[in-house]
Amino acid sequence: QVQLVESGGGLVQPGGSLRLSCAASGSRFSIYAMAWYRQAPGAQRELVAYINNGRTNYVDSVKGRFTISRDNAKNTVYLQMNSLKPEDTAVYYCNAYLVVDKRYDYWGQGTQVTVSS
Repeated sequence: QVQLVESGGGLVQPGGSLRLSCAASGSRFSIYAMAWYRQAPGAQRELVAYINNGRTNYVDSVKGRFTISRDNAKNTVYLQMNSLKPEDTAVYYCNAYLVVDKRYDYWGQGTQVTVSS
């Protein structure tokens, strides 16, 4: 199992930047694929970005603005968010997943990101 704690959210003006961090505890962090999801009020949770075996992928709305990365030595995954827009406002969740006989998902508690002037 893995436990996840997000940090780095807050209030930022449009065009600004934030870096989210997700610290993982537990064993064998490096075997997990990692992802960031977000959920805006009244909306479904959506996948923002994932990193798996060095490959990354992003939802179209954040391509060129967000970057996901991980540091296995620090058991941490990051989401660098640049050129933020009001529509990026949401609770951002860190996700660790592993597919063996089935998919195993672990979630953090979420961190609020608000983009507003």
